[in-house]
Amino acid sequence: MFKGTTILCVRKGNQVAMAGDGQVTLGEQIIKAGARKVRRLYDGNVLAGFAGSTADAMTLMERFETRLEEYSGNLMRAAVEMVKDWRMDRALRRLEAMMLVADGEQTLLLSGAGDILEPENNVAAIGSGAGFALSSARAFMEGSDWAAERIARRSIELASEICIYTDNVVTVEVLG
Repeated sequence: MFKGTTILCVRKGNQVAMAGDGQVTLGEQIIKAGARKVRRLYDGNVLAGFAGSTADAMTLMERFETRLEEYSGNLMRAAVEMVKDWRMDRALRRLEAMMLVADGEQTLLLSGAGDILEPENNVAAIGSGAGFALSSARAFMEGSDWAAERIARRSIELASEICIYTDNVVTVEVLG
């Protein structure tokens, strides 16, 4: 749905890793290769990654962080309230972005359509290269003893070889 990024979250053992590529495009032109689309929130206890318009994603990230503070880091409660705002507020509902958020216990995919999805198989992805990164990560989860961080990084790198809107400048944040 959204061009210009790939974000992947992997849970394995006691580790949660979220990775994102760094490419920013404007139409058919690459304007930046090292953007940071994965962030730590709530005193480093929550990971968040975004796909879509940068300004829209940053607005949503700030709104989500406010909700995390309001609900003392309760990821699900903050997500529910943020998605309610996203669907009901006239300005917010026009925003074109998706988010992946994770803490030590759960991973959630959030969208402006009102979706709050918990992924299956301990892997979730959003963005233009999501399918490529997701399938790579699932294969590594089954066929390797790699840690979540290594799976996330390598899966984004593989997606960058297929998706023209994903590059191999990877940011990875890890919990656990």
